[in-house]
Amino acid sequence: MRSVRGGLPLGRFALGAVLVGVPLALALCGPLLAGGPGPRAASFTLGDGHWLGTDFVGRDVWRQVLLGGRPVVVVALTATALAYLVALPLGLIGALTHRTWLEETLMRPLDVLLAVPSLLMILLVASVFPPGATGLALLVALVNIPDAARIVRAAAADVASRPAVEALRMQGESWWRIAVGHVGRSILRPLAADAGVRLTGVLYLVATAAFLGIGVAPDAADWAVMVDRNRTGLFVQPWAVVVPALLIVALTMGCNLLCDAALGDSASKGSALGKGPRS
Repeated sequence: MRSVRGGLPLGRFALGAVLVGVPLALALCGPLLAGGPGPRAASFTLGDGHWLGTDFVGRDVWRQVLLGGRPVVVVALTATALAYLVALPLGLIGALTHRTWLEETLMRPLDVLLAVPSLLMILLVASVFPPGATGLALLVALVNIPDAARIVRAAAADVASRPAVEALRMQGESWWRIAVGHVGRSILRPLAADAGVRLTGVLYLVATAAFLGIGVAPDAADWAVMVDRNRTGLFVQPWAVVVPALLIVALTMGCNLLCDAALGDSASKGSALGKGPRS
């Protein structure tokens, strides 16, 4: 029997909150707790005050874990926010305009970008212009804009076809008021659901790019870089690989679980609203 509060499965929500909370807390508060760098020891060793051992160059793994979460989280959140910052106006204009040429001008170039695999696009651009953390966030946002814009357009087009929107037009309401005040507010639920799923994909993409050395230095304090650089010592000192890998997996799984729980809550509220007294 599942415990439910307001239609939200508590078990799934609690598990998702824990899985997200631990790596998020380490990412946000870790740099404040890391302290200064201590003396380096031998590579891939345990003990001598290093309770998670040392990494491939003899640095303390626990300190690297505390420092390595913020780049992953900040780049992923920034990329997701930038993608929607561009996708929202594009999708709303494409759904609400009555000019076919304008819609084609806005949406067809996005279809071209959508045809190129995300990681391949990042690799191609990075091979010509090696990005830093800011560049990586912009690249990840760029490859997410086409898909996000199509979802915004599809959700907005459904709302825009309703009689209420036509009534607002006949009343002389401004385009901005219709697009933002009515259509934008009506598509918040599907966009929130998409944002949860998209953030998970962005986290994987950012971690994969960092694993491949895109946007970060080869010895940077970054969870994905730690997995890559320390994998040669996996069977000698596994914590240098296992701990950052588990934190990345926990963060992405937690986002998925929280999104699923929120979708379940939305569905239960929708079915409750749909049920009424029978005559």
